[in-house]
Amino acid sequence: MSKADKKKAPDRMERIVNLAKRRGLVFQSSEIYGGLNSCWDYGPIGVELRRNVKEAWWREMVWSRGDIVGLDCSILMHPRVWEASGHVSGFTDPLVDCKKCKSRFRADHPDVLAKHAETCDGELTDSRQFNLMFRTFMGPVEESANVVFLRPETAQGMFVNFGNVLDTQRRKLPFGIAQQGKSFRNEITPGNFLFRTREFEQMEMEFFVKPGEEAQWYDYWKKERFDWYLRLGIKPDNLRMREHESDELAHYAKGCADVEYKFPFGWSELEGIASRTDFDLKQHAEWSKKDLSYFDEESRERYVPYVIEPAAGADRATLAFLVDAYDEDEVEGETRVVLRLHPRLAPVKVAVLPLMRKDGQPEKAQEIFAQLRPHMVAQYDQAGSIGRRYRRQDEIGTPFALTIDHQTMEDGTVTVRDRDKTSQERVHESDLLAELLRRITG
Repeated sequence: MSKADKKKAPDRMERIVNLAKRRGLVFQSSEIYGGLNSCWDYGPIGVELRRNVKEAWWREMVWSRGDIVGLDCSILMHPRVWEASGHVSGFTDPLVDCKKCKSRFRADHPDVLAKHAETCDGELTDSRQFNLMFRTFMGPVEESANVVFLRPETAQGMFVNFGNVLDTQRRKLPFGIAQQGKSFRNEITPGNFLFRTREFEQMEMEFFVKPGEEAQWYDYWKKERFDWYLRLGIKPDNLRMREHESDELAHYAKGCADVEYKFPFGWSELEGIASRTDFDLKQHAEWSKKDLSYFDEESRERYVPYVIEPAAGADRATLAFLVDAYDEDEVEGETRVVLRLHPRLAPVKVAVLPLMRKDGQPEKAQEIFAQLRPHMVAQYDQAGSIGRRYRRQDEIGTPFALTIDHQTMEDGTVTVRDRDKTSQERVHESDLLAELLRRITG
């Protein structure tokens, strides 16, 4: 990154954060009390954006396939789940404290430590391991026997339910189990807006395969997951795949690759695709004393499947789509802020705007608004000039705006404005729904 780009990058991110607050995408959690570090609330527009990201993932990973089923597992699980998975003993980051300012940092983040050194000359403590899981207690007595954990990932719920899915869904290998849900990690150094938070939502899938076939499926899922972001509008220049070096791999992994996005703060992980071998199922079989093997009817073999895991964060994906869509251009001599979101992801699909507050235009606009609402998220707006109303919709990424004017009252046609081209064409109100659905899903 050039010096000029580095100078621009924070400013761009700051503008995106300001837009998110101003237009109701994301608010600081508990803001009226001064906020809670690294916790964010999705506003009326942001919640629709993240829901659309999650639905696009679910549609791709579950609905459009015949070999993947879904689960929604409990956040609280038996503590031995986390002992078997290795999280109790090994889910740690190296932590150092500043003796002067009392700040805490991850010892393996040299860039953060360097920034600290620029502002504080305090001595750092020796590094120690810090477990990232949040602990709580189940029941009325707060004692060690009642300790449970807020899950740090959704994956383990799919591994412990492998047998249940196999028995009830009559699945043959290869097949997958997908899940979306909240996870919690007591991060030492959260930051960069939605990128690293202590409470976040994951989109994970465990794909179970016959041992010996994992390499081909690993390559398959790397390409599938990379292409998903491109299909939803991420610019190719901002996306790359990085294969992990051998010294980065977990002890049980045969391979791992990250889909990385070029955020304003630099290239960072967006999604990981891991070849996890049979480690997880074997661990849970050993600790639970339950059989988690698979019997292959065709080969008459019994074996423990290997697993390929694409794991993405809904919040990181939402941030990437938001950053990638943010643009500024000039329309009619004025600077316009616009989110060029893919229509499938856009929080609001269409805005209905009467040109004037008379001559029956508001009533006709309300009639059209009522017809569209059951089929898509729509907004009605009659406040201010038509230009200002267009700009408000551009800033939240609304792909289409309908203007009801005097000609509408004469022949039933409505002006359809395209967000990206700013071009307009007239469509008869009887054809509006079909035309909008075609443009959104096409």
